Amino acid sequence: MKTLSVKKVLCPDGCSAEQIPALFDAAQIPFQQIDCVNWKDYPYTPDVKFRIAHTGDAILIHYRVTEKSVRAVAPADNGRVWEDACAEFFVQPTDEKKYYNFECNCAGTLLIEYGIPGNREHAPLETVGQVERWASLGRIPFEERLGECSWQLALRIPVSAFFHDKIALLDGKKMRANFYKCGDKLQTPHFLSWNPIDLPSPCFHCPDFFGEIVFESK
Repeated sequence: MKTLSVKKVLCPDGCSAEQIPALFDAAQIPFQQIDCVNWKDYPYTPDVKFRIAHTGDAILIHYRVTEKSVRAVAPADNGRVWEDACAEFFVQPTDEKKYYNFECNCAGTLLIEYGIPGNREHAPLETVGQVERWASLGRIPFEERLGECSWQLALRIPVSAFFHDKIALLDGKKMRANFYKCGDKLQTPHFLSWNPIDLPSPCFHCPDFFGEIVFESK
């Protein structure tokens, strides 16, 4: 099981999602690869990296992707974003078996759910709207664009987005999590993970295969 230390960064004037890449550069937050090919029927491996930090009251994530094509058809939040060029963060904040999935396509359209595998509850749209997003390709949905494309995505996930838990401060907390890249309806479908998954067919809703993330206090 992989373990990742999540550095605490300071945003004295607050930081928007668009500012996260520059903030991470200044704080020297390193990229991690999402490159586990868990299913031989889907061997394609786009170049996918992410980096993560926190501010105490929010999780900051920056994805950088290069792939054969991109797609952002989902028209609104809590839609079928996993069918698009999609980066995902699944996280289990407590010892309970329930977990959250934050799935965001390359245009910044976001799905948040909570529960156990096979029994998921959509977050209220008001909660989804609290997650600030920046997408290098813009925020307007589009049909699949063929040809190599590089794109970036940044998310600022406030602790209020964990709508079934009361998390006041992230400092010192340990959570189980995994990071994914998929594109179910892209010309070349793929299902990549940060922590490896040992299952016979593609499935990301598998908390038994989450790694661990540890939020630093300073």
